Amino acid sequence: MSLLPDPPPPLLPRPYHAEDAALGFQRWQERLEALDDPALTTALQELSQAPGPQGVLAAVFAQSPFLTDCVLKEPALLVSLQEQGPDAVMKALLAELQRSEQSDGSDQPKDRTGMQRSLRQARRRAALIIALADLTGQWSLRQVTESLSALAKGLLNQALIFLLREASGRGLLELPHPDQPLRDCGFVGLGMGKLGAGELNYSSDVDLIILFDPKRLTCNGRFSANELAQRLTRDLIILISERTADGYAFRIDLRLRPDPGATPPAVSVNAALVYYESLGQNWERAAMIKASPMIGDERLGDDFLKEIHPFIWRRSLDFLAIKDIHAIKRQIHATKGGAVVAIEGHNVKLGRGGIREVEFFAQTQQLIWGGRHPALRDNRTRESLLALADAALITPEAAQDLYESYAYLRRIEHRLQMIADQQTHSLPDTAEGIERLAAFLGLADGAALRQELTAHLRRIEDHYARLFEEEGEEKTEETEIAEALGDLVFTGDTAGPGTTETLSELGFTDPERVFALVRSWHHGRYRATRSTASRERLTLLMPRLLQALGESADPDAALVGFDTFLSGLPAGVQLFALLQANPHLLTLLAKVMGSAPALAHQLARRPVLIDSLLSPDFYSSLPKRQGLQEEFSTFLAAARSYEEELDLLRRAVHDRRFQAGVQLLLGIAQEATLSRRLSDIADAALLVVLEQVQAEFAQQHGIIPGAGFALLALGKLGSREMTFTSDLDLVFLYDVPDGVEASDGERPLDPTTYFLRFSQRLVAAITAPTAEGPLYTIDMRLRPAGNAGPLASSLTAFSKYHRDEAWTWEHMALTRGRLLANDPDFACRCQQRLTALLTAPRRPEALLRDIADMRVRLKRDKPAKGPWDLKQREGGLVEAEFLAQYWQLRHAEHHPHVLVGDTAAAFTVLASAGLIDPEMAECLERCTHFLRRLQGYLRLTLGGNDDGQDLSLVPDAIRQGVTDAASALDFAALEITLEEVAGYIADCFEAQIAAPARALEAQEATPAQPSAQADA
Repeated sequence: MSLLPDPPPPLLPRPYHAEDAALGFQRWQERLEALDDPALTTALQELSQAPGPQGVLAAVFAQSPFLTDCVLKEPALLVSLQEQGPDAVMKALLAELQRSEQSDGSDQPKDRTGMQRSLRQARRRAALIIALADLTGQWSLRQVTESLSALAKGLLNQALIFLLREASGRGLLELPHPDQPLRDCGFVGLGMGKLGAGELNYSSDVDLIILFDPKRLTCNGRFSANELAQRLTRDLIILISERTADGYAFRIDLRLRPDPGATPPAVSVNAALVYYESLGQNWERAAMIKASPMIGDERLGDDFLKEIHPFIWRRSLDFLAIKDIHAIKRQIHATKGGAVVAIEGHNVKLGRGGIREVEFFAQTQQLIWGGRHPALRDNRTRESLLALADAALITPEAAQDLYESYAYLRRIEHRLQMIADQQTHSLPDTAEGIERLAAFLGLADGAALRQELTAHLRRIEDHYARLFEEEGEEKTEETEIAEALGDLVFTGDTAGPGTTETLSELGFTDPERVFALVRSWHHGRYRATRSTASRERLTLLMPRLLQALGESADPDAALVGFDTFLSGLPAGVQLFALLQANPHLLTLLAKVMGSAPALAHQLARRPVLIDSLLSPDFYSSLPKRQGLQEEFSTFLAAARSYEEELDLLRRAVHDRRFQAGVQLLLGIAQEATLSRRLSDIADAALLVVLEQVQAEFAQQHGIIPGAGFALLALGKLGSREMTFTSDLDLVFLYDVPDGVEASDGERPLDPTTYFLRFSQRLVAAITAPTAEGPLYTIDMRLRPAGNAGPLASSLTAFSKYHRDEAWTWEHMALTRGRLLANDPDFACRCQQRLTALLTAPRRPEALLRDIADMRVRLKRDKPAKGPWDLKQREGGLVEAEFLAQYWQLRHAEHHPHVLVGDTAAAFTVLASAGLIDPEMAECLERCTHFLRRLQGYLRLTLGGNDDGQDLSLVPDAIRQGVTDAASALDFAALEITLEEVAGYIADCFEAQIAAPARALEAQEATPAQPSAQADA
């Protein structure tokens, strides 16, 4: 069944009593005479005398006091409707509401009284537009209900924007995006029932569930997030629902929230999740089918609905839901009255054959089949009936019958509510009332209404009875087969059209490849899916798995990552059961697979890391260096051999690095904090492995009495600015007391050979790819003489080299140096030597020229690969580091305390010492932090140290992630900020180093001119 046509347009209404219409026209004439616009008066006179409009106005004046009042208060609107039509006029009204949502608030009323008046005036105008379009048959039921729903959404959001800006102006909260107050505000209203489905009736309550996230609703201390959420909810109800001289905008009903008798009007997201996951009822599942984020932070609402997705849509056929919802329906009849279909006083919503039966008919089958048929999850009544027919779960005739009767009852419902703007669903309880309603519907008389209405009520009741009132039905073989049907079928050689379409809708760009991979899993190609139990678990998990992967940054890459992960598992039953029981874990797994290849690779190597994701401690701050060193040492205590120690250390370090990466990916911790923690992990690992190697080496060769050994950390490790993919820049230093000629072991070695072999053993212990992979990649090119020099340098030789032979760039590298040693005394001696080297007197002119020349050489030999090469680009991190290192080396002789490794911190210290301009230092510090945040996130998500990728070619979610990491409004704004930051650093580098260096060269190249005195 490809379409479900709307019923024919209704008949034009007519007045029931001519006297009522005449009285209305008398009031209309008085209103026209009071107008001070002659042209408008003339136009309205002509309009009210035209045959078509005159008949509609006569019916309105005779039948609807509410609409009569609207016409008298908004006469000019009738001219607009006549000239432009209802579509254009309503579109303009909604567009005005949308503009107010995106404005700076200057066009909003300044006080609550003004806002209430504005909201009610907008509602009155819209009510008149919609009513006249409905009464004249220009709009279908869908247009009427969608317009009413769009109006409610617009007014609610306008009111909430006003309240958020008011609270922000009073200092009660901070808006993440002041120019877009709703964005990420942490406060959301889920539209329920007809509002959520876009099917609001003419005078409906708006059913809302108000949720808030304490982490996003940022308060300024006077109120807690909970207190502020309750105040916002209370004030929103007052703005929207309170009756004033202008009436009301909409009535708000919050009774569909979790446990309304015991919970406040606004419920925290976590409390709601706990409730639905543990106590949610079938009727709440049915209600949640229509839920949709309607006001406020829609992204928060979407996230919440994704979290409770398993609660609403169950994979197994839940036929018990039929009995459960049937019991609810019986209770409705018992309390409301309506077990017998009648006309006078009949409730067209809750009574027999009423609107609610059509809604329950669709929702119940959605609950039963929607877990396996995503196409059945539409929250609109018409579309859900159509989907049920398309899925062959009901006949096309049933869908057509139900929708035609549903539309008929909705039209009656609207006429009832237009009379006095009351939320009523009951027919008049007198014969005269029925006759009056028949006239408003354009019918000949009450008998015609009775005949038509009875036929529609009976038709709905018949279809409803077949579903709900046939007891004792057993599940048949056909039912079992239907359970396996759906839009995600992975049997056969090729994907069916429905499966291909569903996969495309989920976000996969290559559905055929997805089909082939998933099909291979079901065929037991991997050890993890060879058992029947594991494949059954995987089948149950599949829709949720594909949905989670589809929501990741790169769904196709995420699927490949999951395939690699799955291929390495020894078994799958436990994993699939774990993911079924923890949907949030599946979401996180998909995010890792699709957004962070380095983390995905690590997870594929060690699937057991999934268990750690369930621990609350996993999302807490990582320990600092001392705690990590103790943790690693304790972990190694159970090792039975040196090789096992190396493996265990790698496992512990990789686990902690994985934890740091996930925290950065989820935004739990800032990049600067994680850079320090990553550096602490590396420090602790190096000190533990140093102790391991020393103990193992001493078994053969003993020790050299009195000797010391230390690691000089340079680069990002030295400055404690490590990213997730950083390697380790190291130099090995040792010192031997005078007169000691050999080690004291069974196979003694002279000091030079001893430390050469020891260093080789240490490098192997760090870099060897054991079963757990390498510990780290290290770079030792910064040692004296580079790759041509020995692996380890004596402290004396190191000092002499840097005093007599080293280039300026080597001293620049030393400014970031940090000593790591298990012998504190030797580390202190090394630090003293290092400080002496860096505080030695220098010629500022030579330093300036050398650094400027070094930058020129880098541009030539390692040119930037693009604007996102944050290290090498003009105004990038290299130039920021060169600025800090230039000032440090220039002033360290008299100000040794400026020798701090962290580039951003160096600017602050230099300014505190009065050596550079404080304002410039503050700007450079912020710019450096900004570039490091971007670099840290990109290296995690894009992998490797290969900077400069064109971000226009990466998935949208990664661009959004780096945008969020930089706290930018959007990606375009981020690009602008990046250029401004790089421009500032480049200008500073030019003014402080490049331009002065060129001036020196020009001055030295100009021959000295003889003075006039010498000539005399």
